[in-house]
Amino acid sequence: MSPEQYVQQKAAASGSSFYYAFLFLPPPRRAAITAFYAFCREVDDVVDEVSDPAIARTKLAWWQTEVARAYGSEPTHPALRAFMPFAKEYGVGEEALQSVIAGCQMDLDQSRYLDFPALERYCHLVAGVVGEVSARIFGQTQAQTTAYAHKLGLAFQLTNIIRDVGEDAIRGRIYLPMSELQQFDVKAHEVLKRTYSDRFIALMRFQTERAHRLYDEALALLPSEDRRTQKPGLMMANIYRTLLREIEAENFQVLHQRISLTPLRKFWLAWKVQALGRM
Repeated sequence: MSPEQYVQQKAAASGSSFYYAFLFLPPPRRAAITAFYAFCREVDDVVDEVSDPAIARTKLAWWQTEVARAYGSEPTHPALRAFMPFAKEYGVGEEALQSVIAGCQMDLDQSRYLDFPALERYCHLVAGVVGEVSARIFGQTQAQTTAYAHKLGLAFQLTNIIRDVGEDAIRGRIYLPMSELQQFDVKAHEVLKRTYSDRFIALMRFQTERAHRLYDEALALLPSEDRRTQKPGLMMANIYRTLLREIEAENFQVLHQRISLTPLRKFWLAWKVQALGRM
């Protein structure tokens, strides 16, 4: 299997909303973002699929070395072998990839976040940086597009956190800020035991309102000059925001199930932005 085939398979198998937006890109940009996304998935899977923290740390350390090797000489992993030909062309430096790894390392060292600024630091590494790299690959021409992409990445990550509260609880993780659990009188053990209450619903409504604000703020930052090239990000925003509204419609029943959209619906939401320019 060639590196290009490997990353394509990795991206398609994930079932991610991102994959559906990639389909509408010109081939070179599609190849670049698919390879970058495959790298992000590889690193993220270390945390999600390796149960022994010591082994996971060793694997992430290997990835740090592999990224440094990729920018110094020749990588060995197919994801980076597929991505590196595009790194210079789209202005993606080593620091961006190392930031993604650093964000995943935080998952090994931290399972709670005291307040939203602390959570925001984590989201910056695992989502904001990813948004910035993606914007460059899509075809950024305006400096302000970086701020748009970063904030949109944060909105995506908060949507993921809201969707995955139950799954994260099974792993002993709570990404909802502790100060906000206290604000709504929700105990950590209630989340870990996946116990619903009116207090929990109010907490989740608060989280969702913030995510919606971030989507609005991000879209307001996108310069009109880059709106056409940044359509893949707008497609993802349409998919993710629709998912957020589905979670709201289900009254935040996220502790015992993963609320999701069908592949066909994701494709339709992406196509609507591509063809009609509407979200």
